[in-house]
Amino acid sequence: MTITYPLTLPAKPGVQSIRWRPMSVVAVAVSPFTKQRQTQRNQGQVWQADITLPPIRSREVVGQWIAFLLSLNGAEGFFKMGDPDNFGPQGVATGSPVVSGANQIGGSLVTSGWTASTTGILKAGDRIGLTSGSVMRLHKVLKDVDSDGSGNATLDIWPRVISSPSSGSAIELTNPTSLFWLPDGIPQHDIDRLGHMTVTLNCMEHLT
Repeated sequence: MTITYPLTLPAKPGVQSIRWRPMSVVAVAVSPFTKQRQTQRNQGQVWQADITLPPIRSREVVGQWIAFLLSLNGAEGFFKMGDPDNFGPQGVATGSPVVSGANQIGGSLVTSGWTASTTGILKAGDRIGLTSGSVMRLHKVLKDVDSDGSGNATLDIWPRVISSPSSGSAIELTNPTSLFWLPDGIPQHDIDRLGHMTVTLNCMEHLT
């Protein structure tokens, strides 16, 4: 049976901790004489994360994880993952929100379909998922936002949209995900004399 991507993370044992390392591509020049600073903001914004698993004691689950890591074949493959710390929106987040308008790229997104005239329809830090084609991408809301009398709301988000979602496409609020790959290749995993495995994954968002 052929391995196809994206893979899905094994369900057990869950994530012990995750260190998010969001990266923005910004060029900086600092004068050696005055220390004045100039910046050039580029388009690249990407999620990076270090994922640490708790010790895996089940022989079956150890096997699942080793198979998952080998199936990624180093930096070739990629997998789907959400934010393990996501407990749902802090905002009201009611209605049936969709992207409102085609060809939207950048750091703001016009949306509609929210419950009308609602303060705090989303809160800063809430997560949303936007789908372009068949691929979803995880974004975070940067500022509290209210819906207007028609249920419209403009969201400031990170990372910026680089592949425009279709107008009318649904906005995922419950379990937004992105695709990730392993830039360092297959990570080493330690197995002690009792067969317990520990592993940390260094991953970066997979963009095409």
